[in-house]
Amino acid sequence: MSKRTVQQFSGHAFLKQRLVMALLSQQTVRIDGIRAQDENPGLRDYEVSLLRLLEQATNGTRIVISPTGTSVVLRPGMITGGRIDMDCPVSRSIGYYLEALVAIAPFGKDQMTATLRGVTTNNVDLSVDLIRTATLVNLRNFGLSEGVELRITKRGAEPRGGGEVRFICPVVRAVTPLNFVDAGRVRRIRGIAYATRVSPQSANRMVEAARGELNRYIPDIYIYTDVYKGAESGLSPGFGISLVAETTTGALLTAEVCAQAGDAPEDVGRDAAQRLLHEIARGGCFDSAHQWQALLLMTLGPEHAAKTRFGKLTPFSIQYLRDLRVFFNTTFKIKPDNQSVLLTCLGTGFTNVGKKTT
Repeated sequence: MSKRTVQQFSGHAFLKQRLVMALLSQQTVRIDGIRAQDENPGLRDYEVSLLRLLEQATNGTRIVISPTGTSVVLRPGMITGGRIDMDCPVSRSIGYYLEALVAIAPFGKDQMTATLRGVTTNNVDLSVDLIRTATLVNLRNFGLSEGVELRITKRGAEPRGGGEVRFICPVVRAVTPLNFVDAGRVRRIRGIAYATRVSPQSANRMVEAARGELNRYIPDIYIYTDVYKGAESGLSPGFGISLVAETTTGALLTAEVCAQAGDAPEDVGRDAAQRLLHEIARGGCFDSAHQWQALLLMTLGPEHAAKTRFGKLTPFSIQYLRDLRVFFNTTFKIKPDNQSVLLTCLGTGFTNVGKKTT
């Protein structure tokens, strides 16, 4: 695709996905009217950090931000990967940045090794736990799981953060086509309950509350407790729980809750279990938090039909489909099937030209 093509958008919503698609499709993107009517107009600190991160992960990318910060132009360069080191603002969690890296890292020139520091879990973005246990595991459906790793060296709760993770992702020439329509039945539930700078009993109390809700439906439940002390526990006290339900066909359905000030551990555990049950009721081969991942990698697949099943399209996924059509000229056939939807598309035949041939 020609780099001279300029895709124009307005508003700050969906900024991250549009920047990622611009890099992968090698099209210039211009986004205007970023919070133009807001009392504090322009890009936020985490959005500027995302632009810096994408600049670090590429070579030749040019980013121009207007003096008011309400307009940004990104001219994509080549995704290089390599070593990346960044301190993330505490206004968003590390998961916000990792989602972008997971999307572009497999298509770089060299293996990516990224060290990110900041908040590891909040209630806005995917936590580092779910990215490790679900997002990266989902890559196996596209032939990408070999050597992919996320190491949590320190945890960092809101508001001050202090966490640190190391993300390693080798490169691939191309992804494999997806044909995953059988969601299966839930066979086991796994989870992680973490606690930093609070009583270790908080983690056990969350586990007991979550098990109390889930044991009525399935006996195979194991939730690990992960208690951090000293320098590894970050700068703020906090606790939370992440749950992953695995089906007989390998589909992963996830839910998580991070404690806010004044929350009791029992309420956090119970809330997470109920969210997981809601996600299981929606069904599908990918949960609502990972629909974007399936859509993107289906689009980047070889020129064969790719097919999968979602429980229900989220508003975010609907916009994602629209943006995929703009950047890659790919349209999906969406067919309702009982309580779910079947999605089929023809891949673009995307090839990672930067990968060295051996």
